[in-house]
Amino acid sequence: NSSVSSQSLMLYRSLVQFMLWLHKGNEVCGCSLQQWVVKRGQSTITADAKMPPTLAAPPVPNAATNRIVGRWLLGCSGLVVGAVVLGGVTRLTESGLSMVDWHLVREMKPPQSQAEWEAEFSKYQQFPEFKIMNHDMTLSEFKFIFYMEWGHRMWGRLVGLAYILPTVYFWRKGYFNRSMKGKVLGLCGFVFFQGLLGWYMVKSGLEEKPESHDIPRVSQYRLSAHLGSALLLYCASLWTGLTMLLPEHKIAETRHLMQLRRFAKGTGGLVFLTALSGAFVAGLDAGLVYNSFPKMGDRWIPDDLWAFSPTLKNLFENPTTVQFDHRILAISSLTAITGLYLFSRRMVLPRRAKVAISLLAAMAYGQVALGISTLLLYVPTPLAATHQSGSVALLSLAIWVLAELRKMPK
Repeated sequence: NSSVSSQSLMLYRSLVQFMLWLHKGNEVCGCSLQQWVVKRGQSTITADAKMPPTLAAPPVPNAATNRIVGRWLLGCSGLVVGAVVLGGVTRLTESGLSMVDWHLVREMKPPQSQAEWEAEFSKYQQFPEFKIMNHDMTLSEFKFIFYMEWGHRMWGRLVGLAYILPTVYFWRKGYFNRSMKGKVLGLCGFVFFQGLLGWYMVKSGLEEKPESHDIPRVSQYRLSAHLGSALLLYCASLWTGLTMLLPEHKIAETRHLMQLRRFAKGTGGLVFLTALSGAFVAGLDAGLVYNSFPKMGDRWIPDDLWAFSPTLKNLFENPTTVQFDHRILAISSLTAITGLYLFSRRMVLPRRAKVAISLLAAMAYGQVALGISTLLLYVPTPLAATHQSGSVALLSLAIWVLAELRKMPK
């Protein structure tokens, strides 16, 4: 028993010594671990302090993205001008009814072989324009008017892609704020509507009209709607682009400035209405009646001004009345622009605004001269196309003036 007790005592002492040694080891390890953590934290803080501060990314949209979007919209408005001018030339060369079908994708490839051209020409021969006007037309002559209309339609598709594809890209990149999203959706929808309206216009010229002995032409109402929607698309794109690119002027809000701004808005509306009335002149070939100025024939007011019944019909279907109205609107626009210029000379305006108003006045007189020349020379195609392009240029300058005089947001 005594030997067992001594052995147990020795084992107990060994166990106590081992526990003491383990406790001291833990204190040393704990202290070392704590020191390592502290040193590690201090080195991390020192390294972070030495690193250069990172710049926060600018919010989107910002001034840079607005410039990109503004330039894109100005480019789109330029493409719309091209479509308007090309459409006018197509109308003046009587090429608009050469393509008797409308297919969004299939018609993008024109006829290639002789057999395909003859098949297309055969389809054209079934419609009134060939039967009444062009019954002696050759295949080579048909190719010319076909390519004119085909080019106009392909340009319209180019306009659509120029609006839609960048819209998708900029939308995904976050370049649009909430207000801008609504605007670009409206512009893209208007492009689609413009294409449908163009085909609706062409269909009116392909219809058989046994009761009419007049030459086949598209409805002047649909032609005016087609041109008017193109001009609205152009004005909206140009206005939005200019307001995003042009810095705002810090002009004191005086009574004269508010009057000038209202005057400019009324003048711009008058210019738009004059351009739209030109579509009725083109649709009825009204430029070929009374080719004299300032009188219409021997009279200031022609005898057949109200020849149609009911009276309201004369405003839109009587070539004499349509030409007379276009003259009155053109002279009114010229008078309003002249008054705007003279009124602006009495005010202190930024240089850019003065330049815009001066160019508007100069273009107005040039446009009236072009219109009179077109009338006196019996509407030659190059001069008539230039006159139509001048109306778009005049409208562009009117929008520029409005952009320069716009009211600063609060």
